Amino acid sequence: MEQKNYPPASLAWLVWGLGAAFYFTSFFHRVAPAVMTDTLMAEFGIGAGDLGQLSAFYFYSYVFMQIPTGILADHWGPRKLLTAGSLFAACGTFLFASATSIAAADLGRLLIGAAAGVVFVALLRLSTRWFPLRFYATISGIVLFVGVAGATFAGIPLHFFVESFGWRPVMVVVAAMHLVIGAGIWWIVRDDPAQRGYRSYAPTDPHAVSSPKALLDGLIRVLRYRNTWLLSLLTGGLAGPILAFAGLWGVPFLATHYGLSTTASAAVASAMLICYAIGGVLLGSLSDRIGLRKPFLVFGSATSLLCWVPVLFIPNLPIWLLTALVSAIGLAGGAVIVSFACVRESVPPALAGTVSGVCNMGSMGGGMILQPMIGWMLDLQWRGTLVSGVRIYDLAAYRSGFVLIAVFAALAILAALFTAETRCRHTADSGKIANTPSS
Repeated sequence: MEQKNYPPASLAWLVWGLGAAFYFTSFFHRVAPAVMTDTLMAEFGIGAGDLGQLSAFYFYSYVFMQIPTGILADHWGPRKLLTAGSLFAACGTFLFASATSIAAADLGRLLIGAAAGVVFVALLRLSTRWFPLRFYATISGIVLFVGVAGATFAGIPLHFFVESFGWRPVMVVVAAMHLVIGAGIWWIVRDDPAQRGYRSYAPTDPHAVSSPKALLDGLIRVLRYRNTWLLSLLTGGLAGPILAFAGLWGVPFLATHYGLSTTASAAVASAMLICYAIGGVLLGSLSDRIGLRKPFLVFGSATSLLCWVPVLFIPNLPIWLLTALVSAIGLAGGAVIVSFACVRESVPPALAGTVSGVCNMGSMGGGMILQPMIGWMLDLQWRGTLVSGVRIYDLAAYRSGFVLIAVFAALAILAALFTAETRCRHTADSGKIANTPSS
């Protein structure tokens, strides 16, 4: 039988790039409200609590979609799933752009989050089929950088476009971009190179099952492992504060209490996100090289808390020190990547995909909880000050809300301390560590 050739690199990168373009926009939506806080509060006549809820609606549906996405990817395949996700994202973005009430805006964000929730799993599935396995870690790192690039575009560039054209026209353009991306995915992307006449890089797995019952059984098994719970809590404690600060409350806090412009505040928030991506690559590669996970989890969570405390509770820090601290928080937060590796090694290999979805729910769940809770705390401490119809919160109000960030960061340390070491190999069935399933 004639051996088929593997797909050319140009085609593989084109297929991957269209999925990555969708991932870029998913990160963009995740943090876009941060530079529009005053605009959205004035437009809809809302306070911090409702604004936090508006932003968090993205996370509600995103987290909910993590488990069913595995089932949908198995039954539909990445191509159909990404195309449908792009269409839903376009509808949600257009609804958000045209909303005349906060309820309609909330619904738009809910649709956007549900659409974004399918991208990561589908994109990684494409990667395993279109690229050699030895490039998987590299491509996963590139995926993170693409996402952070989207988040960075939601900083200074988005602020410029909103100031120049208004937030509604900008969001309509983003909705149109989703339609273009969806069309490109439908016409060009294929689930497997075999559908283009090439050889697939993905080995056939005779034990792979995709029925809903089998996936539910796998989920139940995953939840019986101690490291599943601990590492999900840890990722929430590391990523949640970053999403709450850089993704929503950091920009108005810095603008109000450091006198920075919205552009400068967005630059500081972007520094945190960029360092978050860099930290993931650095800590992940060091962990792989040394052959240990737990020291990096403890280091990352402890460093994160130590840097959060002065940022949140010491007023009038020099701008250079403030920027250095938020950058260090981002670098330390990169330990999230190590936690994903550790949790995959903590369960049998057949359950690695399921446990990754559960852990991702933990990381997004932190932002889902913190963004609205900080907003509610701000409203509780509001002194009645209004400027151009927008509520202004004093330093005491921000401190009361930011206590929650410190609590989450402290929980991450506790989770790291009790996490069982895997030594960079699957240990769930070896009996060599205490990460045994409960009886």
